[in-house]
Amino acid sequence: MPWIQIKLGTTDKKAEKIAGMLSGFGAASVTYMDTIDNPVYEPLPGETKLWTNTTVIGLFDADTDTKRIIDFFYEHFGDKITYKVEQLEDKDWVREWMDNFHPIKCGERLWICPSWCDIPDPSAVNVMLDPGLAFGTGTHPTTFLCLSWLDSLNLKDQTIIDFGCGSGILAVSALKLGAGKAIGIDIDPQAIEASNENALRNGVKDRLELYLPAEQPEGLKADFLVANILAGPLRELAPSIASMVNPGGLFAISGIIENQCQELMEIYSQWFDLDEPVFKEEWCRITGKKK
Repeated sequence: MPWIQIKLGTTDKKAEKIAGMLSGFGAASVTYMDTIDNPVYEPLPGETKLWTNTTVIGLFDADTDTKRIIDFFYEHFGDKITYKVEQLEDKDWVREWMDNFHPIKCGERLWICPSWCDIPDPSAVNVMLDPGLAFGTGTHPTTFLCLSWLDSLNLKDQTIIDFGCGSGILAVSALKLGAGKAIGIDIDPQAIEASNENALRNGVKDRLELYLPAEQPEGLKADFLVANILAGPLRELAPSIASMVNPGGLFAISGIIENQCQELMEIYSQWFDLDEPVFKEEWCRITGKKK
């Protein structure tokens, strides 16, 4: 099905109002983009964090009368708004994404394989993954860094906490690498659903417990913990995350860009003896042992 997108250049003060108007005209989706390419890395849960110069993009059916929509916005905002109308190529976007998600080797033993692909090495530890609507495919540097860390450990019969489990990729990988039990925690119900489905797909559902934060048991602890989220939550939740690791236990955190690494290391050094950080592209992984 062909589509048309209308891009409206505005400010952060007007962006959400304009998004609502585009939705009122029947937009199939509305997204925000930075006009001058200054990325926002860390919106808080429930927060829409916008740029000073924001482009609001409405996606419409190709039969839409775009002139009527543009005239409406000029009537309301005059020359304080810019616009561009683009015809999008008719593609199967799901298929396009699937064609570009290939098996990935993470460490010495572990492969992350899309559920629709053939396994490249049947003798390896293969995790069959379909992320669904949750974050985590192994392609992002932070996920790769965490998977490589898991691959380096002896997890046999151990319990691991995956804090911010997303698609379940880290918890499921830990179980496939020999962990006896994994506990996944996430604020997003869709992540819980995706993790459950990927655990079922990999035959480890009976060893994975999944919780929304409000439902997780009190005093939850393990000898291993991994948290691939963002620096903001890692900063704010540091005492809670540290409390979940037993003395002598190991942890890894990522989702941290390079210039945030030192601050996070200073925070977590209160509870952990830290290793040298590991970097991939502009991202960082911090690991250590609980004091």
